[in-house]
Amino acid sequence: MASSPYLKQHADNPVDWFEWGEEALLKAKIENKPLIISIGYAACHWCHVMANESFMNEEIATWMNTHFICIKIDREERPDIDRIYMEAAQLLSGRGGWPLNAFALPDGRPFYAATYFPPDQWLDALNQLSHLYSTDYPRLELAAEGLTEGIRSNSFVELVDSTPFERTEYQASYQAHIRKIDFELGGYLGAPKFMMPTGLEFLLQYHHLTNGPLALEAVGVSLAAMAQGGIYDQIGGGFARYSTDENWLVPHFEKMLYDNAQLISLYAHAYQVTQKPLYAEIITQTIAFLEREMRHSNGGFYAAIDADSEHEEGKFYVWTKEEIESIIDPQDLKLILRFYQISDFGNWEEQKNILHYKEPKADFAAKNNLSLESFQHILSKANKALLEHRNQRIRPATDDKILTSWNALMITGYVNAYKALGEPFYLIEALKTAQFLAERMVASSGILYRVFKDEKVTVEAFLDDYALFAEASLNLYEVTFDLKWLSLSEQLVTQIWDHFIDPPNHLFYYTSDQSEELIARKHETSDNVIPASNSVTAHVLYRLGTLTEQQQYIHMASQMGLNLKSEILNHGAYYANWAMLLGRLTYPKVEVAILGSESLSLAHELQRNYLPTVCFAGGKQEDLPLLKHRLVQERTVVYVCKDQVCSLPVSSADMALGLLRASQ
Repeated sequence: MASSPYLKQHADNPVDWFEWGEEALLKAKIENKPLIISIGYAACHWCHVMANESFMNEEIATWMNTHFICIKIDREERPDIDRIYMEAAQLLSGRGGWPLNAFALPDGRPFYAATYFPPDQWLDALNQLSHLYSTDYPRLELAAEGLTEGIRSNSFVELVDSTPFERTEYQASYQAHIRKIDFELGGYLGAPKFMMPTGLEFLLQYHHLTNGPLALEAVGVSLAAMAQGGIYDQIGGGFARYSTDENWLVPHFEKMLYDNAQLISLYAHAYQVTQKPLYAEIITQTIAFLEREMRHSNGGFYAAIDADSEHEEGKFYVWTKEEIESIIDPQDLKLILRFYQISDFGNWEEQKNILHYKEPKADFAAKNNLSLESFQHILSKANKALLEHRNQRIRPATDDKILTSWNALMITGYVNAYKALGEPFYLIEALKTAQFLAERMVASSGILYRVFKDEKVTVEAFLDDYALFAEASLNLYEVTFDLKWLSLSEQLVTQIWDHFIDPPNHLFYYTSDQSEELIARKHETSDNVIPASNSVTAHVLYRLGTLTEQQQYIHMASQMGLNLKSEILNHGAYYANWAMLLGRLTYPKVEVAILGSESLSLAHELQRNYLPTVCFAGGKQEDLPLLKHRLVQERTVVYVCKDQVCSLPVSSADMALGLLRASQ
């Protein structure tokens, strides 16, 4: 019995679904039937639509069961399989998405792949492809051979130019990036609008290193638009996956852990730079939402909350004007209706309203002759009443599997919130989640697992799980100076180095050499809504190499970047995390070493500032190369080191910050 919530959603389909595995593949070979490989995830709206329209249809299901072996896959559990068949769809049509439906030979080689089909088109495809399989098999085999060859190929060439990156190239990557920013509406030009937090993180780093005001303006416009839009849950906190329109008004209503975790980090970094109260508000509300609705008692976080409830997208989140009139205190009603842009006609389907606001709260309060404090009180009271009413509705389903990579992003989000706001609770909770992963997801052999569900771990981890957990562990070390987190990061990196490395291409495979052998072994290099596992690995290698003085790690990080130079310089947000690596490589390498009984408190003072390229080490003992011969008896001292040359020790955060600013 499958544990995946997505697979369980399909348990009552008349389609005879198999899980991916030897049983299904062997059955296809014995019966000489092609495979249907249908891939999606529990919170996917169009996956539900296709399930209701086609997979619950007896006629269609009978045809599928008679002529095919049907396999259902949760892409969040098996992104390695998803990556292969998604590439098939993109090679065939130039586009991808979910649900993903691939048709393959019994050995798994695809001959056709596409996304959502309406029922009539799906039945037509089933008829045509089953007919071709039985009457013109050589034609399908030829298509499968060509498609598989395309999937297996890569665009990497042997490195012949190992010239270090220059700042002009970092600036060129910025120019490619900034051209895609929507300075009027925020985010990136066009629709639908994804939040792409890594792209905005790059712009923050660029502003920090170059003092470029346009980069900070791009971030500010985007963060305000997202926070004010319908993509943000104005009464419950947390962000939906993307906006279907360019105004951030109409979301695709599912809420994903990976989006919210990364946005906590992004708003925390922006708060460090600007101290804008809105950013602190979004951080605290988003964390509160995640802890209230997406957390297991063991400290882990669930994967997602569905877009649909009662078979209707967004029903849980939207309002009629009459509903709101019946809930809000009459003396506050007109104010709330104006603020949230609520009308009789609505701004979505069936006269429903998606809550959003257009004016900053301070401006709206002033226009209505209220102090900001008074308006915030009225709004808080109204939001509480709306939330209590909403909680009585039938809730969307929660995908309650716990994924290592996404939980690692949440640990990092907690750490960044702790740095920005100085709230000790956030560090406590980061440690709780990290301890859960360390105890339950790391085997005694050192192998990491990806999925925790129903008190069981399943699926050996992929590169993103290793890299993001190694990064989160490094982040924990830098705010705790507890060597166990640095050691865990080293342990995870050793597994990456030993089992994922592709030396000729100066990159790492997405799957381990101990993983199930699929028709292709791929690299993940393009940053998207989550940064590419290779770009995260490069950052981890650079930071870990700096802290432990392992030059082969720093060299590998640089080589990885050089291998993707053309893409980094030309493809904007889709190589933004790589561009941030350029920032590390082209500006001075800065380390801060803090030793003494007050090392943590001094570190926390410094870390309240945005310092995106600084590595921190410290504690009460000289237990790292960076700390050797630097302990001063009965004093806490800070050394700021630039390109392996260290300043004289100072004893205050202000003095150290001055040295850091001078080192840039």
